[in-house]
Amino acid sequence: MFALDWIVIGIFALMLIAIVIWVFKQKQKTSGDYFLAGRDATWIAIGASIFASNIGSEHLIGLAGAGASSGMAMAHWEIQGWMILILGWVFVPFYSRSMVYTMPEFLEKRYNKESRTILSVISLVSYVLTKVAVTVYAGGLVFKEVFGIESIWGIDFFWIAAIGLVLITALYTVVGGMKSVLYTSILQTPILLLGSLIILVLGLQAVGGWEQVLEACRVTPVNEYGDTMTNLIRSNRDANFPWLGVLIGSSVIGFWYWCTDQYIVQRVLSGKNETQSRRGAIFGAYLKLTPVFLFLIPGMIAYAMTKNGVLLNNEPFVLSSADAAFPTLVAKLLPAGMKGLVVCGILAALMSSLASLFNSSSMLFTIDFYKKLKPAASEKTLLYVGRVATVVIVILGILWIPVMKSVGSVLYNYLQDVQSVLAPGIAAAFLLGICSKRITPKGGMWGLITGFVIGITRLSANVFYSSHPAGDSWFKYLFYDVNWLFFCGGMLLFCILVIIAVSMFTARAPEAQLRGLTFGSTTAEQRLASRKSWNRWDVAHTCIILGITVLFYIYFW
Repeated sequence: MFALDWIVIGIFALMLIAIVIWVFKQKQKTSGDYFLAGRDATWIAIGASIFASNIGSEHLIGLAGAGASSGMAMAHWEIQGWMILILGWVFVPFYSRSMVYTMPEFLEKRYNKESRTILSVISLVSYVLTKVAVTVYAGGLVFKEVFGIESIWGIDFFWIAAIGLVLITALYTVVGGMKSVLYTSILQTPILLLGSLIILVLGLQAVGGWEQVLEACRVTPVNEYGDTMTNLIRSNRDANFPWLGVLIGSSVIGFWYWCTDQYIVQRVLSGKNETQSRRGAIFGAYLKLTPVFLFLIPGMIAYAMTKNGVLLNNEPFVLSSADAAFPTLVAKLLPAGMKGLVVCGILAALMSSLASLFNSSSMLFTIDFYKKLKPAASEKTLLYVGRVATVVIVILGILWIPVMKSVGSVLYNYLQDVQSVLAPGIAAAFLLGICSKRITPKGGMWGLITGFVIGITRLSANVFYSSHPAGDSWFKYLFYDVNWLFFCGGMLLFCILVIIAVSMFTARAPEAQLRGLTFGSTTAEQRLASRKSWNRWDVAHTCIILGITVLFYIYFW
């Protein structure tokens, strides 16, 4: 790092502080102001926040590392970002009409209070133990690699970077709430995009162009069925990424994440109206087309540079591991000034993800637990509890760092697997819940319970059989041997069948409870209001995004 890099980082920090001070001066008198920015956000802030919240350690380390090790295989998960369009076109009208703060609250309105509690518990546990933990752990690793510092004052720089990242992010999240998350995202998103684009361009120049990357990756097989690193669609016999399993599994996970997860949906809930929320989702879908090019392809570039023996400053470019691809490119490829800009982009990605996690987690606790226990609590009290909850989650994140330091690689490898078993039950409950008013409260509740029990069983089997080899049995085959992507699709189907079966023998919710919450119970006035909230430009941009997605699949087929 040169002096110019530190100057760039300093300017970024000052701009961030200025935004937080401005947000703090905007008086936040209610929990709605704190958690949903007063429901006054515009499409630019919503879309930028969706994107910036999504881009985290799984991209800076995981996606670039996947590009360096397996090529295009993980691109499916990024291209499934078109499902943000389903959020904007299908779910936003229902969420807007219900005026809910959280996704568990929506399930209570549609089903019952037990469903709300179940989803709240699942969400909070998964946020603290997976998303917060992985982001903090990976953040420490990234900055240790980029800055090239082993220790300061005898303290491992990993700890300084990880804890510093948590504390700085927590400060502006506790102070400003959702407005801090939204408006800092407007600063962070373009810096992240610009910094990553510089890496892409300089990487292509260093390796000799895109054709050199393709040539290096095309000759690298990834299985015994003729597929190489450049193949997006791979043999259905591939152990890791069979094409049918990938299409099913990534769709299930994508639907759950983009349409029902509090972490993402909270951004559209903050919209000024249905129009702004939908357009924010469309803008977010545009931005979500970029990670394949900004992170995965740079990983492939790093692999090609290593394979071709590219020299940088008369030294061969070498990767210590696949996961080191992106930070190594930053450390080795960039000149003074640009390195500082890209470091700001990395900071932006990690801080925005953490800020969104802190805000969403504290909102789930405050609204779905505290407010239920103390329904008469004043708005001032809810604001106080929200800030305290954020601090507690920050402390839990810091306490989890030692665990991540010892088992981080194992937990990181299981991150997608964790999502694949959390997603199906929740996705089934939301999908059937809005599609049919015949689905009963008990049906939705038992769908969530079924999904949670099967998911925990699968995760437990993974941990047990990974360290305790055992003979063949139906249990081991079903809960361990079956490819995780096919298991995810089968689990969704099973949860749907459970919901339908239970609904056939239990009482429906009253018509008054369902009004406006399902396709069959929306009024003519509600449908007219939704129709007035979009025009031909919204449709045109939606078609463009879908067209780009199709072209991507055709090119990398």
